[in-house]
Amino acid sequence: MTVSSRGRYALRMMIDIAEHCGVGFVPIKDVSKRQAISVKYLEQIVSQLTKAGLLRSGRGSQGGYTLVKTPKEYSVGEILRAAEGTLAPVACLAEPDYMCNRADFCPTLGFWKGLHEAIDKYVDGTSLQHLIKNKGPAKRSK
Repeated sequence: MTVSSRGRYALRMMIDIAEHCGVGFVPIKDVSKRQAISVKYLEQIVSQLTKAGLLRSGRGSQGGYTLVKTPKEYSVGEILRAAEGTLAPVACLAEPDYMCNRADFCPTLGFWKGLHEAIDKYVDGTSLQHLIKNKGPAKRSK
């Protein structure tokens, strides 16, 4: 599984907005400058994040975007899924209606399911607040 630039930038955008929304709405052009990501690309991403209910927009001269919840209430998983769609490592797990003609005798299906569960557990167990606080890789618990 590879997280695209859309997913990586969505996380960077959410962190940036979280760090700067204490003063009100955060203009997308400011995020663009700080993160060195084009405004056009951020507009596409912010649209997905807003539709998913992760951000709220404000209009006018003081407009921009702000978080709907506190940073600790967001999981990395929900942000990535809003930007990327599924995080499933294979197509047969990505869509619930996907019909694989090999599912009944596939020797690797159990492996892919386990990998998908591990990915979900990791990304859903890491909060936006954790990324802000640690500014580095999440610590794995055993």
